Amino acid sequence: MQQSQFASPADVAERLGAAGYLTDDAIATTVFLADRLGKPLLVEGPAGVGKTELAKAVAQATGSALIRLQCYEGLDEARALYEWNYKKQLLRIQASKDGESWDEVHDDVFAEEFLLSRPLLTAIRRTEPTVLLVDETDKADVEVEGLLLEVLSDFQITIPELGTITAARRPIVFLTSNATRELSEALKRRCLYLHLDYPGAEREKAIVLSRVPEIAEQLAGSLVSTVRALRSLELKKSPSISESIDWARTLLALGLDTLDEQAVRSTLGVVLKHASDHERATSSLKLN
Repeated sequence: MQQSQFASPADVAERLGAAGYLTDDAIATTVFLADRLGKPLLVEGPAGVGKTELAKAVAQATGSALIRLQCYEGLDEARALYEWNYKKQLLRIQASKDGESWDEVHDDVFAEEFLLSRPLLTAIRRTEPTVLLVDETDKADVEVEGLLLEVLSDFQITIPELGTITAARRPIVFLTSNATRELSEALKRRCLYLHLDYPGAEREKAIVLSRVPEIAEQLAGSLVSTVRALRSLELKKSPSISESIDWARTLLALGLDTLDEQAVRSTLGVVLKHASDHERATSSLKLN
């Protein structure tokens, strides 16, 4: 078993806090266990609650390289694992000498120098501390989960022409999901699970103050209360934590020290990005 990056859940909380990510007990404990047990961590929750930022903060706190596989519909093995440099292979074939057998040429063109490593293979092959982030896993096709199973089961990848490559040093693996579709049970079995939701008022206020220390505590409190009121509405897209932070920076940039109706109305575009959400918020918060 390789050496753990964290000594305890308290160590996780302290080091992530120093990296700008404020945790609670559940987050700190789950990250500690994922590291100690060598298990991937599936982080699920609505968009904008800090799932991706958690992986980034762990990479920063542990001095690890962050390798990110951004999932999307149509993602395939060539983009996730590896592919061959076909143009370079073709040039090698065209430059082959008379009398060279196909077996000789084949062994050359499927050598290491013609291999294009993609995020999963890159993370597996690294010997330095690494955090692998498989972001928005639920946006990928179901077939992509099959590609992940070998990696997450044995931390190895099989390349028919080169053999099986096994991780010399296991990366810390985060998979994030906005729960737009249900992930397979086979994938979930290989992971620890953490559900992130929007934080409570006090924790979100602490996050805002940590990221925007210049803002007055009272103004930060008013901002968080307004954001929470917006999230309680039936909006197309609720404000994320990062948008709360952006709003705080906006108020500072405008020299505003209170969040009155005029300030909310003039800066609402920082946190709401749909016309229907503006209309609903304006009506519900009585900003007419």
